[in-house]
Amino acid sequence: MTYQSAHEEVHFVNRSGWLRAAVLGANDGIVSISALIVGVAVANPSAEAVFIAGAAGLAAGAMSMAAGEYVSVSSQSDIEGADIAREAQALRETPAEEEAELASIWESRGLSPATAALVARELTEADALGAHVRDELGLSEVHSANPLQAAFASGLTFTLAGAVPMVAALVSPAETVAVVVTVTTLLALAVLGALGAWAGGARLLRPTLRVVFWGGAAMAVTAAIGKLFGVAV
Repeated sequence: MTYQSAHEEVHFVNRSGWLRAAVLGANDGIVSISALIVGVAVANPSAEAVFIAGAAGLAAGAMSMAAGEYVSVSSQSDIEGADIAREAQALRETPAEEEAELASIWESRGLSPATAALVARELTEADALGAHVRDELGLSEVHSANPLQAAFASGLTFTLAGAVPMVAALVSPAETVAVVVTVTTLLALAVLGALGAWAGGARLLRPTLRVVFWGGAAMAVTAAIGKLFGVAV
């Protein structure tokens, strides 16, 4: 259940639901697939081994990300729905107490007791449940969970981003797969970090450096494992 604001205005926070899932999916896709390819390439740089590892990781990762997002956000949505149902029941059984609770919320925000009581009365008369959902539970249309949207965004961006190191590995010579994939991935991560920051209205440098650092660290770890054990990981 969502409650739409009568004041329509574009804010970056309105993108938070799908943007979080999309950035997570893209970052996970490019980091996990590139790290997998680099680890395999260091141990066994044959084109067949690299392709099989990358393709399997891409398919499994995309499904895992989509399913994980759907289950996670569905659980959040179920919790929100249960809280709204309990609030609706409380409004039916103890309306006076609920109105007093709403007044106390507004009083805690700086209104005088008389003004807070007046606001609570008018909000209750207009839309009691909507007022309590917004002011007591802190839920709104912007923050409402959307399982399908999150699953689709996460799975799609994982696939698209994970395809970047796959393509880089396929077009590069076998002996330079690890180097080419590493360089390509770091550049792609820089672009991804900058795009995510831009879409969210944040400054570009810090998010970009953060994404590049952790992506490079993941590839370094898997490369070290592949070098140490000499097996595909």
